[in-house]
Amino acid sequence: MTTNNKKEFQYKGPQLNGFLALFLWLSFIASSIMMIVNGANDNTPWLIVSGAVLIVVLFIGLFGLFTVEPNEAVVMVFFGNYKGTFTRHGFFWTNPFMSRKRLTLRARNLDAEPIKVNDKEGNPILIGMVMVWKLKDTYKAMFEIDAQSIVSNTTSVGATAAMRMNAFEKYVRIQSDAALREVAGHYAYDDNQSTDSDDGDLTLRSGGEEINDLLVEKLNERLAFAGIEVQEARLNYLTYAPEIAAVMLRRQQATAVIAAREKIVEGAVSMVKLALDRLSDENIELDDEKRAAMVSNLLVVLCADESAQPVINTGTLNH
Repeated sequence: MTTNNKKEFQYKGPQLNGFLALFLWLSFIASSIMMIVNGANDNTPWLIVSGAVLIVVLFIGLFGLFTVEPNEAVVMVFFGNYKGTFTRHGFFWTNPFMSRKRLTLRARNLDAEPIKVNDKEGNPILIGMVMVWKLKDTYKAMFEIDAQSIVSNTTSVGATAAMRMNAFEKYVRIQSDAALREVAGHYAYDDNQSTDSDDGDLTLRSGGEEINDLLVEKLNERLAFAGIEVQEARLNYLTYAPEIAAVMLRRQQATAVIAAREKIVEGAVSMVKLALDRLSDENIELDDEKRAAMVSNLLVVLCADESAQPVINTGTLNH
């Protein structure tokens, strides 16, 4: 597979300040009109013809006037040959037969709709992202991808800057979808999905900036071919797919309950130990049976979900 190493370069062809060119053209047009008038008065046909031809030529020359706004570029093409990219902002004149394709170099946002993918464990999840991108190489953007055919009912002759940028945005959207699927497939949703995963494994939920940096890297790998640079990308939507969301929610709840129970038991054992130590410090001796009963009762009281209800042993009544 051959690769094209051509990149954009600045336009170095003939150019004039637009206001100077407009003043000269209007002066020449006025002179041509005077030639026609003088030719008609003096009955000199060649002056009339010369003035008319000059007016036509000057009128065609007016099509060479154009403006460039800040953070805007104009790709110059002369009969199919790339002649450079014009990036100086202002009012200018160039060869009127030069085809000028206008592009914006301003940063643009893309809020990708959440898509359904399978994570590393095979669980279906919904994941979305937001990114900031801009054109970096106008040559690649115009000639390495068929941006014109991406927009329906758009021809290369009549395409405006807005239509071209919409075409690039559609191309970026398709490639970002592929990059997002690739990144999501390398990581699990969270570290509770598999029992054999290490606590330090990177996940989509806990990855944070590492996941975002990897996403930017994958996006730039795919979009560099089109002369597009991704400046920032981050996940803005992450959840389980609806078909497993309820099951995973119950699983997370069970994990939270188990963790809470572990804390409760740990605290209860510490309190029982503290109670036994205090009894020993106060020289209160308990036999093994009473010690076991006390430990059992304390653990029941401390670990129960509801408050303990005391039971008073009043003995038996003898009549």
